[in-house]
Amino acid sequence: MPSDPRAPAWRELFQAFGRIGVMSFGGPAAQISVMHGELVDRRRWLSEDSFLGALSFCMLLPGPEAMQLATYSGWRLRGVAGGLMAGLLFVLPGAAVVAALALAYVQWGTLPGVQAAFMGIKALVVALVLQALWRLSQRALPGWAQRGWAVAGFVSIFALDVPFPLLILAAALWGLWRGGEAGAPAPPVPTFTTAAPSWRRSLVTAALWVLAWLAPVLLLRLSGATFLADLGAFFARLAVLSFGGAYALLAWMAQVTVDQHGWLTPGQMIDALGLAETTPGPLILVTQFVAMVAGAVRAGPELGLAAGALTLWVTFVPCFLFIFVLAPHVERLLALPRLKAALAAVTAAVVGVIASLALWFTLHVLFDTIRGAGVPPLPVWESFQPLAAALVALALALVFVLRTGLLTNLVAMAALGLAAAQLGL
Repeated sequence: MPSDPRAPAWRELFQAFGRIGVMSFGGPAAQISVMHGELVDRRRWLSEDSFLGALSFCMLLPGPEAMQLATYSGWRLRGVAGGLMAGLLFVLPGAAVVAALALAYVQWGTLPGVQAAFMGIKALVVALVLQALWRLSQRALPGWAQRGWAVAGFVSIFALDVPFPLLILAAALWGLWRGGEAGAPAPPVPTFTTAAPSWRRSLVTAALWVLAWLAPVLLLRLSGATFLADLGAFFARLAVLSFGGAYALLAWMAQVTVDQHGWLTPGQMIDALGLAETTPGPLILVTQFVAMVAGAVRAGPELGLAAGALTLWVTFVPCFLFIFVLAPHVERLLALPRLKAALAAVTAAVVGVIASLALWFTLHVLFDTIRGAGVPPLPVWESFQPLAAALVALALALVFVLRTGLLTNLVAMAALGLAAAQLGL
C-alpha cells in the first residue's frame, strides 16, 4: 500500500484503536458506534461512504464483523501493518479481561461483584446502540427502498428468525437487479487508496495466512496433545462458519462443548456468555472463556491459558486472512454499478439487523426474565427491573443530552451500577 501523506501517525493510530478496543462493550452494534464516533466523527480519517462500504463488506464475511471492520479501517489508513495494529488492539484488551475473569471463575466460581459492576455498563450500551442506529440510519437510509430493507432486516431477524445469510443474500440479489435499472440510485464509491494487486498475489497471501492459521493445530495433533488439538480444530471450524455473529453459533457451541465433549457444564456455558457480554471486544471472545474454563478444569491454569491462546489464534487469524486477501479488491468491485447497488441494499438491511440486536439487548437489560427461546423474544412483564430502567435513562441523558465523553460515561455508569448493588437496590 503506497504511503499517503494524509495518513495518521502511528502514535495517533495506536491511541485511536487502543481507545476503541478498551471502550468496545456490548456487542457489534455498540462497537460499530464507537468506531464510527472515533474514526468518522472525531478524527475524520474515514468518510461516511468509506465506513458504510466497509461495514457492508465485513457483514458479508464469516467471523466477528466489528473486528473485521476495525482491521479493514486500519488497513485503509496504514496498510497491512495498520490493519494488524487495529485488529490486535480491538481484540487484546477484551482478551486480557476475559483471561483474568476465566481464571477467577475457575478459582472462585461465579463473580457477582464483577457482574454488579457491569450493570451500569450494560445500561450505557443501550444508549450507545441507539446512538449507532441514529447515526447509521441518517446516512444509509436515504430513500424508501433502503428504509424498506431496514424494516425487512429487523422483522426477519427479530420476529421471523430468518437465517442471517439468507437475509443478506436476498438484499444483495435485489440490489444487483435494481442496480441494472435505468434511474436506479447509485451510492457513492469510496475514494481509491491503493493500486489494484494481482489475484495471484492475493492467492499467495491467502496460502500464507491459511498455513499460519492451521499450523498450531497440526503441530498439536502430531505431538499427541489430543485435548488442545480437538479444541483448536473445533474453534477453527466455528471461525469460518460464523455467519451472523456469535449469537448464531451459541447453540452449536453448547452442543459440542457441553453435550458432545463434556468440556463444560450447562451452567458454566451460561455464565460464559454472561461474562463475555460485559467485557470489551467482540462477543466471540466467549470462545476464549469456554476454552480457558475447559482447560483449567481439566488440568489447571497452565492448560487453561494454553487453551485460551490457541482459541484466540484459530478464531481471529481468519479475520486478518479475509481482510488482507479481499480488501484490496473491494473498492474496484464496488465501482461496478450493480455491485454498488447490492452493497447499498445490504447496508440498509444491516441497519435493521443492528436495530434487532439493539432491541434484544435492551429487553435483556430491562427485564430479568425473557419467556422461553421463542421468536420474537417476549419479556415477562413482572420481571421488569426499575433500577435497570433508571440506569438506562441516566445513560441516555449522558449520551444524548450532556454528550459527555465515552470514558467519563463508562466510569460513571460502572460506579453507579456497583453502588446500586452494594446498597441492595
